[in-house]
Amino acid sequence: MDKYDIGLIGLAVMGENLVLNMERNGYSVAVFNRTTSKVDNFINGRAKGKNILGCYSIEELVTNLECPRKVMLLVKAGKPVDAFIDLLIPHLEPGDIIIDGGNSHFPDTIRRTEYVESKGLLFIGTGVSGGEEGALNGPSIMPGGSAKAWPHVKSIFQKIAAKVDDGSPCCEWIGENGAGHFVKMVHNGIEYGDMQMVSEAYWIMKNALEMTPDDMQSVFQEWNKGELDSYLIEITTDIMGKKDDETGKPMLDVIMDKAGQKGTGRWASLEALNLGTPAPTVVEAVFARAMSAIKEERVEAAKVLNSPEVKFDGDKTEFIEMIRQALYASKICSYAQGFQMMKAAAVEYRWNLNFGEIALMWRGGCIIRAQFLGRIKEAFDKNPDLQNLLMDDYFKQAIEKNQTAWRKVVAKAIEMGIPVPAFSSALAYYDGYRSERLSANLLQAQRDYFGAHTYERIDKPRGEFFHTDWTGHGGKTASTTYNV
Repeated sequence: MDKYDIGLIGLAVMGENLVLNMERNGYSVAVFNRTTSKVDNFINGRAKGKNILGCYSIEELVTNLECPRKVMLLVKAGKPVDAFIDLLIPHLEPGDIIIDGGNSHFPDTIRRTEYVESKGLLFIGTGVSGGEEGALNGPSIMPGGSAKAWPHVKSIFQKIAAKVDDGSPCCEWIGENGAGHFVKMVHNGIEYGDMQMVSEAYWIMKNALEMTPDDMQSVFQEWNKGELDSYLIEITTDIMGKKDDETGKPMLDVIMDKAGQKGTGRWASLEALNLGTPAPTVVEAVFARAMSAIKEERVEAAKVLNSPEVKFDGDKTEFIEMIRQALYASKICSYAQGFQMMKAAAVEYRWNLNFGEIALMWRGGCIIRAQFLGRIKEAFDKNPDLQNLLMDDYFKQAIEKNQTAWRKVVAKAIEMGIPVPAFSSALAYYDGYRSERLSANLLQAQRDYFGAHTYERIDKPRGEFFHTDWTGHGGKTASTTYNV
């Protein structure tokens, strides 16, 4: 009996499309779903006549796989992943591979890698980005976990992944244990920032320049031909032109301004705090969604809280170009924050991350795919030890070129009462990063005043800590120096 190349559990949208992608690329796939009617529907529907086997138990699935067996889970993150791992383990043999392709939190992947390896098996936790379309036609795939498993899945993953112009697959081994899911989490954090920044550009054009979605469609279409060429600008162009079938109004004018989220942006924000690395644009993008969620409160507040009575009286065409420049500069800073977070994680978790390869993986298939990711790869190819994207010549010059417009756009939005948390936080990040000195000296003085937390002096060697008796009766005892 012929054995199948890989098994997949979980026939929701992503699972079905990934199976069809694998089969189209020459791989035989055995599938299972806890609700077995989904197996029937798939085998008799989209999978009919294809080299795909429907299975009705874990045992049947495993029995039909070639060794080492490769079983991919595309189930809801959290307890369902752990439950299926425990269901699979008794049926597997040493060297077999369990793959979690869902949006799992990377600490869970670290734990699961250790657990599965303790059973003599191998584990991969892989980020898969690109949504329904990407899963079917080529996603960005970010695998990590048991390094010994990579040679057994490499050909499958790289064959089904998106390809860039030179044919390189948007998939490469990321690193040990939770590295793959960590990189996917950072990707999603950057995605939150990207989406918020594009939305702010739209909101400024709508409220400051009183442009309609039809007016803006041509603007986004033009933007997609240059530096901002990206999937998100492309789909925003389409969204601007879409009309509601019921009312005939632009779709944007009938969609409620209340955004949802699945938690990956929040994870990225919390991890930035855990690592102590600045990622204000990701955090503000998450908070912007939280602000949108309190719709009823905002409706009541709008009745009593005043907004500035300021009208735009400048050149609209010129200001639209300024918005484009502000968006590009903000985007650079958002990505700089994401890569800075990955550099901190590489140290904290002892991962050997290849930042140029990560940028390449994001150039196709995924939601944040964009032309300028090629520039990021070039930056890290030129200097693998690059501390921050802002220090690369290309990005440094891009910010210098765009920052005057960026500041004017943020200032005008603030003057008119238009919230731009992503634009303004990205600008604050840039201004903070370029500052040799910040106001934290006062902050340290305050901490030492009320808690004897000590401080370092600019005229003494780093690592020496001092305490001042600010009141004259505080004594010389100081608190232990520590960082959280």
